[in-house]
Amino acid sequence: MTASSLLRDRSAGILLHPTSLPGRFGIGDIGPEAHRWLDHMAAMSQRLWQILPLGPTGYGDSPYQTLSTFAANPLLVSLEGIREEGLLDDDAINGLPAFPDDHVDFGAVIHHKPAVLAQAAAAFPRKASPDLARRFDAFVEASAAWLDDFALFVSLKSHFEGRPWTDWPTDAARRDPSSLAAARRTLADAIAHVRVLQFLFHDQWTRLRAHAARRGIAIVGDLPIFVAHDSADVWCHPDLFELDADGRATVVAGVPPDYFSQTGQRWGNPLYRWNVHAERGFDWWIARLAHCFSLVDILRIDHFRGFAGYWEIPADHPTAEHGHWMAGPGRALFDAATTALGAKPIIAEDLGLITPDVDELRDGLGYPGMRILQFAFSGDAPSAEFRPETYPANCVVYTGTHDNDTTVGWYRSEPGRDSTRSADQIAREQHAVRTALSTSGEEIHWDLIALSLRTPAATAIYPLQDVLGLGSEARMNVPGREWGNWTWRFRWEQLTPSIERRLADLTAASGRA
Repeated sequence: MTASSLLRDRSAGILLHPTSLPGRFGIGDIGPEAHRWLDHMAAMSQRLWQILPLGPTGYGDSPYQTLSTFAANPLLVSLEGIREEGLLDDDAINGLPAFPDDHVDFGAVIHHKPAVLAQAAAAFPRKASPDLARRFDAFVEASAAWLDDFALFVSLKSHFEGRPWTDWPTDAARRDPSSLAAARRTLADAIAHVRVLQFLFHDQWTRLRAHAARRGIAIVGDLPIFVAHDSADVWCHPDLFELDADGRATVVAGVPPDYFSQTGQRWGNPLYRWNVHAERGFDWWIARLAHCFSLVDILRIDHFRGFAGYWEIPADHPTAEHGHWMAGPGRALFDAATTALGAKPIIAEDLGLITPDVDELRDGLGYPGMRILQFAFSGDAPSAEFRPETYPANCVVYTGTHDNDTTVGWYRSEPGRDSTRSADQIAREQHAVRTALSTSGEEIHWDLIALSLRTPAATAIYPLQDVLGLGSEARMNVPGREWGNWTWRFRWEQLTPSIERRLADLTAASGRA
């Protein structure tokens, strides 16, 4: 079965980022525990594994604000996998401290794991087997379009004590050729290490994806529409973004004020010069999409509405209140990508303020949109589009996403802890869901999972937190909160045989197994 057919036929899957996997090294990775996870997914009759973006994270640890849209996060590289390749000895691994097993302590992980990865990278020229060295050479050659610049960017960023590239010396910030040539000589060892770590991720990910294919599981990736300003992408291609002569953004991305925020959301990402992208045939976007599909089978594009129209905020404004709408590239970008790459299975994240032009773009391209079950019970009289029985077949239904509270946390919300919902609204929503599903609410997570599987939507996906019935303590992200996100991890003992059997039975009963 192809990835495209999985979005048309009735299928089901689980949302779980690799950082949330169990393991002894402080953060989930793509080694043995990830392979074990795929075996458990198969036992639960799940055919889709949805993840978050895989890029190298920076300030705030968010996978949606990365140092590159092409590179991978080296923290996801498996130390056990490196040891199996003969690049590390037991002492290097056993010398690591004990880490928490229920959350990622990013501070501790970032302090310890990169040092061990650096040992492996330094040992690579001496210890890599001939076959591993051959695979490395092939990867470097195939990835030259982004890898060389990314390795230089990361090495320079470290050399300049982590400062944003706009605060580097002018010749480095503006990519003066003689300055970059000198940096490549001076930082040759650091650049080589970055290349090795990117290769090790790629090599381990290739094996993991092959294991998923053997298990009949497709991997659903995630692509943010915007990139971080402090990234190799913007440093290398300033002409593609709305920047001034010093490389600083003149306008930034966000969303306007709404029910949830009186001042809107100011994300701060630089906006694209879409006219320049169009003049170049959207070549950077085509390369970006091609790279994504070299790693995953299906791609969810975040903030899809921005391709129809996006909210432009003056960079010197601290909030999003005084922005205005600008026209996006429309289907011209996707037509160019289809011409270059062929038709690809894409999920359009169409949540938020959706206008008819967004619906027209999504439907014209044939992409499935998204429906969130928690929204079906919000307010006194939810609109028809949110009622589960009205979902179109060509959509993906979620109990919630990484930005939502868990289903149990949403249902049990307490006034004060959830500032967006009053006590009366929470009580109305609890009553609405109990009435609609004829349930006591004691197993609300199973109620909503079962409902998602029964809907007309071709695809149903739920976060693992909902399968496990966890509360707000397991929430992955609170939008607008700068710290404390992306840390949740599960433990194998939480995924009991009875939970696995129950999900497998529900999936089979809905015709999605």
